[in-house]
Amino acid sequence: MSGPSFEELIERKRDGHEHTAEEIDLIVSAYTAGEVPDYQMSAWLMAALLRGLSADETVEMTAAMVRTGDVIDLSSVPGVKLDKHSTGGVGDTTTLVVAPLVASCGVPVAKMSGRGLGHTGGTLDKLESIPGYRVELTAEQFVSQVRSIRVAVIAQSPSIVPADRRIYALRDVTGTVLSIPLIVSSIVSKKVAGGADAVLVDVKVGSGAFMKTDEEARQLAHDLSEVGAALGRRVECVISDMDRPLGRSVGNSLEVMEAIQVLKGDGGAELTELCLTLAAKMLVMGRAATDESAGRAMACDAIATGRAIERFSEWIVAQGGDGRIVDDPGVLPLGRLERVVVARSAGYVTRFDTHDIGRAAMLLGAGRERVGDVVDPGAGLVLQRRLGEHVAAGEPLCTLYSSDAEKLDMGEERVDGAIHVGPVAVEPQSLFRSL
Repeated sequence: MSGPSFEELIERKRDGHEHTAEEIDLIVSAYTAGEVPDYQMSAWLMAALLRGLSADETVEMTAAMVRTGDVIDLSSVPGVKLDKHSTGGVGDTTTLVVAPLVASCGVPVAKMSGRGLGHTGGTLDKLESIPGYRVELTAEQFVSQVRSIRVAVIAQSPSIVPADRRIYALRDVTGTVLSIPLIVSSIVSKKVAGGADAVLVDVKVGSGAFMKTDEEARQLAHDLSEVGAALGRRVECVISDMDRPLGRSVGNSLEVMEAIQVLKGDGGAELTELCLTLAAKMLVMGRAATDESAGRAMACDAIATGRAIERFSEWIVAQGGDGRIVDDPGVLPLGRLERVVVARSAGYVTRFDTHDIGRAAMLLGAGRERVGDVVDPGAGLVLQRRLGEHVAAGEPLCTLYSSDAEKLDMGEERVDGAIHVGPVAVEPQSLFRSL
């Protein structure tokens, strides 16, 4: 490693100095190459969290991370290629709906997704609950599928932004995840390497999200757009509420079932609304619609005519999945043990501790505490009441599913205090926050 020592780079950031582009490149490339031990990179990450990174540093770090691996070439696919990303939520099944919905309207969607960690669910875990579905495709297979059916959702390959893989794993165990510049560089580097022309990011805010306040969410949205533009990618954002689970289901196969319901026009109001809003924006970004009103009409028509669920089926089958799930949910795994949590008193559902709902699903087996944990594809929970709805004493609030009795007990204990019932009805706040 030539140039300043890594210790000097740590000290510079610790003391609040701004790194040069060359120094940022050295930090990223040296750590990715194994020339810098974890303890030194951990120290630099903590310094970056506490002192922050400037706009220029964030752009340079993102570009340096892209340079550590391959970039997929989607130029052979006609049209504007789109990606969609969520910053992580609970019951957030939107990718499974929006990707085939937008594709059924003629706009290609090329997405590399991640796995769930902690209280948030991962798109890949949901897709892998479908028997036979392959998340691993070569770059050539990925491009070919996007070209032929306009949609593919795969795992990030080891050759795509390997720096992010290493740095994120270290951030996760050193308390440095919640740095907006580091979040931005992680997200945008993968989107640039994934080859899409434009990206729509759903920034979650609230008790079940990484961003807890509107101010944090707006800052993240602003920085994502700015860094994307600096690297030649159009990044647009929406900010959506995560103070309550988005859908009724939290868990992998359960969320696949719910996504199918939405695509058939029979989904819950909030999940359907967010999916239609995202699809409308993406159709405008993909130049298939002149404005969001026209895009929403196109998306609604694709659901009403069956084109959306048909494209979903084509996509699942193309990646080896069992297409019978569209008409027979019983093909999907479901935890063999079931338990119903009931209301102790009559009243209205006044609040969800969304983080604890997500943690309950994880404890049931639907998620992972650490990267190597094994996920139970049939574990999770289904909410029987939404915010503001009335419930009588003894009526169901939530149904839990697991394949392990001990996990079922742990999940019940966590969810028991996460659904609050009170005497006065509350009006749910808007699903969207202003940018």
